[in-house]
Amino acid sequence: MKRILQICGAALLLIAAAAWPAAAQPKPLGSAAEILSALKAGGQVRVVLHFKGMRLVNEKGQPEEAPDAFSAMILEPYEYFAAGAIGNPVGYLASSHAQLIRHARYGYIYDYVKVSVYDNNQVKILVQYLSPTTFELKMEETFTTDIATGQTGGKAAFFRIQ
Repeated sequence: MKRILQICGAALLLIAAAAWPAAAQPKPLGSAAEILSALKAGGQVRVVLHFKGMRLVNEKGQPEEAPDAFSAMILEPYEYFAAGAIGNPVGYLASSHAQLIRHARYGYIYDYVKVSVYDNNQVKILVQYLSPTTFELKMEETFTTDIATGQTGGKAAFFRIQ
């Protein structure tokens, strides 16, 4: 009887191991169409932004050199506007996130980031620092790049993570 229980237990472990999903590997998404498809299918998408090498414009409209920094965010919540839906010439997906941080120069501020992905595979990242009490704009930068594909030199890498 003990031997039968051992065999049954081992068989159950093998069945459970076979049914257990393997750790999901992030799947690179190389175009706006792939990103939209993943989101429409209920997937979760993360973007990793490598700022060095992006085009950067400050709040005064002046170009600057982008810092050697990177960040990431999950595109949630998000919304998509097809070309012409709201007077926009190119369709785009927009997702934003705000987080309270402690900044060396500004103290406690909201760090607001909006990522827009256009149907032509262009990416625009708006970064704003806002006062947590008055919402006064303390700093604003706009970065632009392409979706990273390994061939474009784009600095915004998108991944389906679920």
